[in-house]
Amino acid sequence: MGVNASVLAVDAGNSKTDVALIGEDGSVLSTARGGGFQPPVVGVRAAVDALAVAVTQALARAGEHVDGVRHVSACLANADLPVEEAELAKALLGRGWGRTVEVRNDTFAILRAGVDEPRGVAVVCGAGINCVGMGPDGRTARFPAIGRISGDWGGGSGLAEEALWFAARAEDGRGEPTELVRTLPGHFGLGSMYELIEALHRGRVPQEARHELTPVLFATSAAGDPVASALVDRLADEVVAMASVALGRLGLLDEQVPVLLGGSVLAARHPRLDERIGALLAARAPKAVIRVVAQPPVLGAGLLGLDHLGAPPEVHNRLRAHYA
Repeated sequence: MGVNASVLAVDAGNSKTDVALIGEDGSVLSTARGGGFQPPVVGVRAAVDALAVAVTQALARAGEHVDGVRHVSACLANADLPVEEAELAKALLGRGWGRTVEVRNDTFAILRAGVDEPRGVAVVCGAGINCVGMGPDGRTARFPAIGRISGDWGGGSGLAEEALWFAARAEDGRGEPTELVRTLPGHFGLGSMYELIEALHRGRVPQEARHELTPVLFATSAAGDPVASALVDRLADEVVAMASVALGRLGLLDEQVPVLLGGSVLAARHPRLDERIGALLAARAPKAVIRVVAQPPVLGAGLLGLDHLGAPPEVHNRLRAHYA
């Protein structure tokens, strides 16, 4: 006879999805990995269909050990607004994967994975940038995080665009000199910004390859280029602005609280970026403790599910130990 699984945890990003089926005692019964989750591109139904591939694999791997799932805890990319979370929760509930469903933005999974209790702030900078905060009383702090129309600046894609802008203007004389005029086209084996502009415009360098320019920007900054360094400094300013606003909304500016950094850009530990973030945050929130998240986000989705069910600490600890 099978048992009821406690939580079906889903962490779905733009490029990949991780699923974990969690038992009542916090043990991981099965896992699966699938493709990205992009409802703005393919629509909600098709995005959930893609999600279903990984979910079906996880349920099948658990086999006869599982009769049903109590709760689905899904942390999803592109669930940027509460109305989108509600829409996606309704779609997931309709699949019958669990008795109850809660959908959150995927940044909440990164935050919860890195803290022992739902208390703290996370800033994530990968392709884009986002920040969320949680308090043990259930309050949250968040931003729309849907691009420039919601006041965002930064992220790997945004940094690459800024670097290209400054390099183009430096080459044709409209802007100040910068080594980016050589390092950016040089990354693709090209001799000038004009060649790179043409290659991007004509599709010889695919648009998705722009993200490769973000590490080039940081390397150019580390070599002492003032323009590149100014962009790195501006990213640090933005990270601290988001974190301190979220802390302020939760009343945590003067408390010892974790501020977690995640995503490919922040996890790369660029010295200039790290040092400026540390100095600026110390001035705004002197007791905050900065940490880089190393745990997988699907752990955070699972812990949020256990929070929802009121599971005891030993159940949380067992799940966390599995991913240690």
